[in-house]
Order: sequence, then structure tokens, then C-alpha cells
Amino acid sequence: MYVCNCFGVTEAQVKRHAESGACTPRQIASACKAGTDCGSCVRRIQALLGRGACPSRVAADEGRPAFAELSASEPAEAA
Repeated sequence: MYVCNCFGVTEAQVKRHAESGACTPRQIASACKAGTDCGSCVRRIQALLGRGACPSRVAADEGRPAFAELSASEPAEAA
């Protein structure tokens, strides 16, 4: 089933990118352009990623830092 009609991206493709480490809609967009045109598929991408899809969740569950700290010279990415 298509998730992004603008670029012809399927659910299976989004899941493969997630398995390869893309854990946010922005990272999925970088991998396959889904969500970068009209944006109507972003919520569906979020649903496919689901809770716990991000590898950092595993790190947090194991008591390790889930996010790397930014140095003063690195700008924080806007949400």
C-alpha cells in the first residue's frame, strides 16, 4: 500500500528504512523523499514508525544515554 502518493513510496519501503535506522519522519524523508511534497503522508509515516522504532529507545531502556549531547558549536535541530 502506498504511503506517499507524491513519490510512490510504499509501507514496505518506509519499514525497511526504519529497520535501517531512520526513526523520524525527517529521516524517512531524507532516505526516500516521502513527506517532502504535500505532507499529507507525514502522520501515516509517524504511525508506521510507532513508539519504540527508534534505536535510541533501546538505549534508553538499557539505561544508556538516548541522545548525544550537543557541543556549544553544534546547532540544535528544530523540531
